[in-house]
Amino acid sequence: MTEPTHLESSATAVPFGEFRIARTEQDEAVVVEVAGDVDTTTAPALVQAADEALAEQPPVLVVDLSRVEFLASPGLTALLTIHRNAGTGTAVRIVASGRATLRPIQLTGLEQSLSLFPTREAALAGS
Repeated sequence: MTEPTHLESSATAVPFGEFRIARTEQDEAVVVEVAGDVDTTTAPALVQAADEALAEQPPVLVVDLSRVEFLASPGLTALLTIHRNAGTGTAVRIVASGRATLRPIQLTGLEQSLSLFPTREAALAGS
């Protein structure tokens, strides 16, 4: 069973089975970067990290999935939960461009419900 940990982000690959969440602030946005697998055991930690960020009511919350290697159904549910929990005061922007993240979102039709961006920079710019 993988224990979720909160660590600062790094450029190195995430070892198999590890899960990391890093939180940073850029301009008026909060960025929650996720690395590893988002599944039954780790999706609650993602929602918790996002909820903690949303409690501060930032104008923008970016959930960066660019380092996610596997996005299971509970991870998709977590993204919808984060979007719902944000309410009207915070724009939630999801970075998903790789096969591991974008493909499950597209297969389930969630790209109609989520604001998707190919890069963190695009998400921060809103374009």
